[in-house]
Amino acid sequence: MTSQTLPQSPGPRPRSEEPAPAAGARRWAVLAICCVAAALLGIDNSVLNYAVPSLARQLHPSSTQLLWIVDVYGFVLGGLLIVAGNLGDRIGRRKLLLMGVTGFGLASALTAYAGSPEMLIAARALLGLAGATIMPSTLSLVRAAFTDPKERTTAIGVSSGVAAASFALGPVVGGLLLDHFWWGSVFLINVPVMALVLVAGLLVLPESRNPHPGRLDWVSVPLSVVGMFGVIYAIKTAARDGAGSHPAWIAAAVGSVSLLVFLRRQTRLAEPLLELRLFRTAAFSGAIGANVVTMFTSSTLSLAFSLYFQVIRGWSPLTAGLALLPGPLSAAFAAPLCSVLIPRVGRARTVAIGLFLMAVSTAGLGMSTQHTGYLQLLPLLVVNGVGIIFTFSVTADTILASAPRTRTGAAAAISETAMELGGALGIAVLGSVLSAFYRSDLTLPRGLNAAQTSAARESVSGGVETGVRVAGSNGQHVADAARQAFVDSMHTTTLIAATIMLLGAVAALVTLRNVPAVLDEDADGHSAEGGAGDGAGHGVVGEGGDAREQTVPTA
Repeated sequence: MTSQTLPQSPGPRPRSEEPAPAAGARRWAVLAICCVAAALLGIDNSVLNYAVPSLARQLHPSSTQLLWIVDVYGFVLGGLLIVAGNLGDRIGRRKLLLMGVTGFGLASALTAYAGSPEMLIAARALLGLAGATIMPSTLSLVRAAFTDPKERTTAIGVSSGVAAASFALGPVVGGLLLDHFWWGSVFLINVPVMALVLVAGLLVLPESRNPHPGRLDWVSVPLSVVGMFGVIYAIKTAARDGAGSHPAWIAAAVGSVSLLVFLRRQTRLAEPLLELRLFRTAAFSGAIGANVVTMFTSSTLSLAFSLYFQVIRGWSPLTAGLALLPGPLSAAFAAPLCSVLIPRVGRARTVAIGLFLMAVSTAGLGMSTQHTGYLQLLPLLVVNGVGIIFTFSVTADTILASAPRTRTGAAAAISETAMELGGALGIAVLGSVLSAFYRSDLTLPRGLNAAQTSAARESVSGGVETGVRVAGSNGQHVADAARQAFVDSMHTTTLIAATIMLLGAVAALVTLRNVPAVLDEDADGHSAEGGAGDGAGHGVVGEGGDAREQTVPTA
């Protein structure tokens, strides 16, 4: 069975007459398909780091090529999200998702069997292109399938929880595969999963699109791509090479100018690629801001504890991945609680509670020493995962419900882009703070030559490796000093991150205070924010809508 989206006839009508895009068990099947697709993207996004040593031994990439192998996926994905989200609104989100799934499977096979660094870079770029079409499509299809506001909140919470858990599954999946197979297996595993998603999607997913999309402005497309690519490249390069890097400054200048021209052009178009008017809605702009804060801070915690478990504690990548897994798993299990919590305390307070839990757990985790027992860390990891999902699931639902149903693909793309930028900025800024405090706290013993001193000061990994190479007790002193300096720098950096989270919680209470617990569309197809403005948001907004999409199944 296939389906097509048709414009609804003018004039409001009772809700009972509105056809549901996906009825009964079918809508939950839609959710399952979208969750699997999103989970595979999350795993793929984190698994490469664990395959790098093995592929480097076989393909012998240069240092520059290795950086492109690692980064090109994120560059392409981040640069194309806005374009892909708008494309889905125009040609159909189901169609775009199935195209992306097919492309991701083919690109995964190319990546797995890449015989040279150049081929691997090209294949990873294709993976980023396919991923950009999948990410906004999954969220917008879930939004289209669940028309009841309470069910929609639960469904988006589950989707967000699965996505969060998938990032932590990358190290586990990668470790298991690399223990038994060659490096390409971490990508080849994508092929059968995406084939399953493709078949299930063809049978189950309903189509949804904007019935009156208007003309696509082709001038805006390259401006958006160049702008986003330039900014993301600049952030990542500055984080790796320092703020004084010439390529970072050039990329930042090109990207910023392109984005400024792009944004100015959007204000003059009847059918803009980026709907800036969405940001005038408190629900939308407040939720985007909370997303950025969450990704900005949580990405740094993930980086710090990956180093902590592997370098400070000496655990294998697989063991470190398993150690971090309780956080994302708790997020996946806690996601449905959001639909219970929101009606009782409101969206603003739910997001604030999430950020508060993240702040407390981050500060606690950051106080770890070289010998802190794992059982002491476990409750904090669980609390952190719950806090993350309380924030992400509510903000994702708020963002999608705040946008007209005809623009959910574009809204989802804005949400995903904000998260990509927040994560990149977090690594660049707080990652640099972590490195700066490490160098300032590091006290090395006498007797090291210039090369050994430079390597030890470069990073905690370099410090520990230098200690192993230096003979005698002096080497042990170097390694111990590097470990202690990193732990001290982690204390300071996580306290800064926790402070930012607390400020984000206060901001969420202010920006989302008038957003009702139940968000639905008004007669113009836009989200209304009626109800009492008491922070708890007890109020249901208007129903009906002549601008709503209508999905009509056809044989």
